[in-house]
Amino acid sequence: MKIAVIGAGAIGGLVGAKLALAGEDVTFIVRGANLDAIRRNGITLITSDGEKHVARNVSATDNYDRAGPQDIVVLAMKAHQVEAVANDVPKLFGPDTVVVTMQNGIPYWYFHKHGGHLEGSTVRSVDPNGVVSAMIPADRVIGCVVYPASDLVAPGVVKHVEGDRFPVGELDGSSSERVKRVSACLTEAGFKAPVLDNIRAEIWLKLWGNLSFNPISSLSHSTLADICQYPPSRELAAAMMREAQAVAHKLGIEFRVSLEKRIAGAEKVGKHKTSMLQDVEAGRAPEIDALVGAVVELARLTDTPTPHIDTVYSLVKLLARTMQDQRGHVRLHELA
Repeated sequence: MKIAVIGAGAIGGLVGAKLALAGEDVTFIVRGANLDAIRRNGITLITSDGEKHVARNVSATDNYDRAGPQDIVVLAMKAHQVEAVANDVPKLFGPDTVVVTMQNGIPYWYFHKHGGHLEGSTVRSVDPNGVVSAMIPADRVIGCVVYPASDLVAPGVVKHVEGDRFPVGELDGSSSERVKRVSACLTEAGFKAPVLDNIRAEIWLKLWGNLSFNPISSLSHSTLADICQYPPSRELAAAMMREAQAVAHKLGIEFRVSLEKRIAGAEKVGKHKTSMLQDVEAGRAPEIDALVGAVVELARLTDTPTPHIDTVYSLVKLLARTMQDQRGHVRLHELA
């Protein structure tokens, strides 16, 4: 199949490389150093056991018209980066093109085919101007939850750290032919990609930890183990997760693991810096609204009090604004 991967960062590079190595016709839509490197050398994947694989049978371009219509479009950037490319994405559409969304957090399409009184609502936190939903219609979307961890270690070079699950699902929960094709394609590439009948429940399960551990880590400059092993921060994370669970329950979501088990799972990861902390240290715009702001928005829509989430959201948004205004980053340095 013809597959366009928009973005060749940690996740886009991993997915595109493995799809190409499995024989798919992959085009990376990228810019800058990544574009030059992939054009020159292909995409390099370093597996978790240290083996190096190079997929040279890939294309790379920054021109959507040149890429042309695709069978599958993989959106592989962070949620707050999607609006910047939304106007160009339709250039990749043919009559039956599907879009696989690989963003963390609550997606812009959350209420499409959701049912109930919120059916058709737009999640403004992740699509404030309505551009994404207008240009990337939810009818084309296959939902996806990203579990692997990987790093872009150099332009065109991705290192897979761990994990291989990319569950997918139709927004109405059906087992359509197109979602089966996407699942089969990812499976052939070496991933575990089961078709779920409730992709939203899986989104909430991953988000449950992200909405607490990410902002707490970025504000405290602490790892997952640090947060979980310090009683006050562990309780703060638990309080945020209880509030999020109340919001999710009002939207018909049941969690298949307990809160304590979810926290224990984060603690097992060890001295790992969350993606939001890494962004703060590097001076990149952190991914706040899809992970935290959207939950605040859904809490207001469902009349659910979320005082702990609201407070942490305000603080981390202020941090991001200060970084932007001062064009800086925040990082701990050892004292001499």
